[in-house]
Amino acid sequence: MNRFELRLVAWEMTRACNLACVHCRAGASPNPDPEELSLDEGRRLIDGIRKVGEPILIMTGGEPLLRPDFFDLAGYAIGVGLRAVLATNGVLVNNEVAREIASVGIPRVSISLDGPTPEDHNAFRKIPGAFEASLAGIDNLRRVGIPVQINTTLTRRNRGKLKEIMELAERIGARAFHVFLLVPTGRARDMSGEEMGPEEYEETLLEFYRLSRKSGMETKATCAPQYYRILRQQAKADGLEVSEKTFGLNARTRGCLAGLSFVFVSQKGELQPCGYFDAQAGSIREAEFVEIWEKALLFEDLRNFGLLEGKCGKCDYLRFCGGCRARALETTGRYMAQEPYCAHLPPAMTS
Repeated sequence: MNRFELRLVAWEMTRACNLACVHCRAGASPNPDPEELSLDEGRRLIDGIRKVGEPILIMTGGEPLLRPDFFDLAGYAIGVGLRAVLATNGVLVNNEVAREIASVGIPRVSISLDGPTPEDHNAFRKIPGAFEASLAGIDNLRRVGIPVQINTTLTRRNRGKLKEIMELAERIGARAFHVFLLVPTGRARDMSGEEMGPEEYEETLLEFYRLSRKSGMETKATCAPQYYRILRQQAKADGLEVSEKTFGLNARTRGCLAGLSFVFVSQKGELQPCGYFDAQAGSIREAEFVEIWEKALLFEDLRNFGLLEGKCGKCDYLRFCGGCRARALETTGRYMAQEPYCAHLPPAMTS
């Protein structure tokens, strides 16, 4: 048994989607992949996850609500003891769907907003009316008592509107606000000019830290491992102790969780360290989930911090950050290479 506890599983239930987002990791399309897991295979996946422990199961896509058996699978996951949450674009969440989400027992729903106005958001989503439809979905969920988390992917296009997006999230009653920093995979490869450089990442994450300190929402940075260094540097400068009381969830997690406490399952049942990490550790069609999670060589590499290259391997914030392994793979072809968008220079490299 490995010593890394599985806490989060994201299952890409389908690659079918009703939107055509420019930054889509999956390159989703209107039609489902004929190779996606069947209902029975989905149940077997859920059983396999449950054998490992009780991680949060993030049901994502594509648009998971396009699966006709979505509520069967969600109910099955909850029935075996998993905390199954939904990640959706919100467009399909009418009153009836919201009531069914509440009825099956889903405890939280995340919906993405990538701008504070229809023009900003719809430019990402490529479908007119997406912004208004997502806001309506959020309102429908709140009416039935489902807490909503807002997810925002930050690029050069919208980083200057972070404060406005967070203010919108608070106005509409979001329980949580999570930022995702663009990883150039899937359709996002065509957005390479919009990816921030190291200094821009630093400035944006510092702003997120300051806004989070004033926010009444739970906040978290994802695909931004540098944030967990910046948080500690700023907390020290502000005379604050980094604890759950002062920084909530951010005090209990580290930057890159890929293959450590997080795993992604593709629509075909392939396990990857995360959704942006284009390498497979194994398939549940060929091996048991627990066997792949505990013994796959890819995961063993990621759990061996001694293999980290460059400044990541020498960093004084290694246990809090770890660098983004997906960006390293995409940029260099080596997943243990140093984080390409980090501005920090470890003291060990200056002496």
